[in-house]
Amino acid sequence: MFPQKLTDVRAFDIAQAMLDGFNRHYRLFREASAQAKERFEGADWHGQQRAQRERIEFYDKRVDEGAERLQTEFNASALTMDVWQQVKLHYIGLLTNHHQPELAETFFNSVTTKILHRSYFNNDFIFVRPAVSTEYIENDEPASLPTYRAYYPTKDSLRETWLRIVNNFQLRREFEDLGRDVDHVLNAVAAQMGNFRPRTNFQIQVLSSLFFRNKGAYVVGKIINGFHEIPFALPILHTTRGQLTIDTMLFGEDEMQMLFSFARAYFMVAMEVPSAYVQFLRSLMPRKPRSEIYSALGLHKQGKNLFYREFLYHLRHSSDHFRIAPGIKGMVMLVFDLPSFPFVFKVIKDFFPPQKDTTREIIKSKYLLVKTHDRVGRMADTLEYSNVAFPRMRFEDELVAELKEFCASLVEEDGNDLVLRHVYIERRMIPLNIYLQDATREQIERVVVEYGNAIKDLVAANIFPGDMLWKNFGVTRNGKVVFYDYDEIEYLSECTFRRVPQPHNPEEEMSSEVWYRVGPKDVFPETFEPFLLGNPSVREVFMKHHADLLDAAFWQGHKERILAGHVHDVFPYEAAKRFKNQRRLRAPQAAVAV
Repeated sequence: MFPQKLTDVRAFDIAQAMLDGFNRHYRLFREASAQAKERFEGADWHGQQRAQRERIEFYDKRVDEGAERLQTEFNASALTMDVWQQVKLHYIGLLTNHHQPELAETFFNSVTTKILHRSYFNNDFIFVRPAVSTEYIENDEPASLPTYRAYYPTKDSLRETWLRIVNNFQLRREFEDLGRDVDHVLNAVAAQMGNFRPRTNFQIQVLSSLFFRNKGAYVVGKIINGFHEIPFALPILHTTRGQLTIDTMLFGEDEMQMLFSFARAYFMVAMEVPSAYVQFLRSLMPRKPRSEIYSALGLHKQGKNLFYREFLYHLRHSSDHFRIAPGIKGMVMLVFDLPSFPFVFKVIKDFFPPQKDTTREIIKSKYLLVKTHDRVGRMADTLEYSNVAFPRMRFEDELVAELKEFCASLVEEDGNDLVLRHVYIERRMIPLNIYLQDATREQIERVVVEYGNAIKDLVAANIFPGDMLWKNFGVTRNGKVVFYDYDEIEYLSECTFRRVPQPHNPEEEMSSEVWYRVGPKDVFPETFEPFLLGNPSVREVFMKHHADLLDAAFWQGHKERILAGHVHDVFPYEAAKRFKNQRRLRAPQAAVAV
């Protein structure tokens, strides 16, 4: 129950101090995101990577600062339940005209739960549900941009409209040939829409900020004609001569889902009203949860908050039981799932077999590496939680027994709850080894080629997966192969790739033990073969397309390029879609019948 009166004189000051901390956080977040445009214009790829890593750390730093301030100035951990409830009411009042109320509520939860014991987490101290609506928030400052711009082309102005759309972003670097690129866009639109008749509301809506990631900038919007809406994105890249070019045009929900995939790094977008961006993006990708869209925009803490609310909602409306996840059991992680929920839960074990020379701290550092690195569409994002209370009655006894045997230090039974002190959550995929068991010849060929492409994408991104066994990769619903087991991951640039030395005598040649010197980060790619290619069908495809992965020269060559400062290109679409790889189409003047 909330207090009937706001009687404590400290409550408003605490609420204001909390909001001050959030406002500072979001100001720094926006500045880092806005500066992505300048870094893109200057081709400062290393600076872009560094800024993306540092921005991920902003939130926790501001939460720590907020908690420290409340402790120092108000002795916050000693406040009574009544005072905390008053603080929350004042905070709600302060958010009435705020442009990021949902993010500020999550910040309040983060600071409060850092100060208080978890037994208070489900009462009136925190925002279990949103208290302030995010509907129809708009930045009404005179000099501000709207969330999106709407353009209303006519038959004669369609080409001019696309030129204006691109030029309105005022990129301070010349295009190689923007007219040519817009002609490609017109042809792509014609191929997508065919001979359509424009309705009264025919328009193109474009989000006002560019989306920056890796070495690309993306124009994101939708074409509206009557009851039909076509999402689109225009990737803008640098040419080899340092000029700009529109590389292709992506259409439809599926291609947008690939662009905003959970296996890709977060975008940098300058947003004053993030909820408005999320609402617009959901109109392009209605199947994508809001939690994943917030995360894709770099607001991963908000994504975590929304995901947990969705998870609790699912628990209330389901009745199946958590179980040990199907597949080969891991040596480092205990993995379980809820069959009706498309995610898996991973808990680090307390002890590991001798061949796993690692610690819990090292494993957590590997997962943090992935969080802050460019995931290039090949590494699944993870959600990390502490002190998560699950209903004990929803757990199979076999799973509880394994948790208590292998993860005893992280498991606690608290009344009707089973509390996990630390857990990672990832989107569920079909383990590649299981997929291969029942795959047809055509499926084997496609997925083995994808597996090799996944490893090569990781290599280009300066990642050595470590354990390359099939079981550590998963197949997504659209057939992409994604890596998800990170306990042996290393930077490629820190490994040494060697050929196995020639034996000096018959004893060395016949030895079942490694007779040559092996350094701590030495890798011998030719030794991958016995572990990966036991299946003749798999071997045939692998050797046809990816035999170079068994050659130390391939790995060492990429390492040398990375150490020389090269930053790879990452395309969230097939190479065949790139305009420069397509044959010349008909003249753009006849492209669209309007």
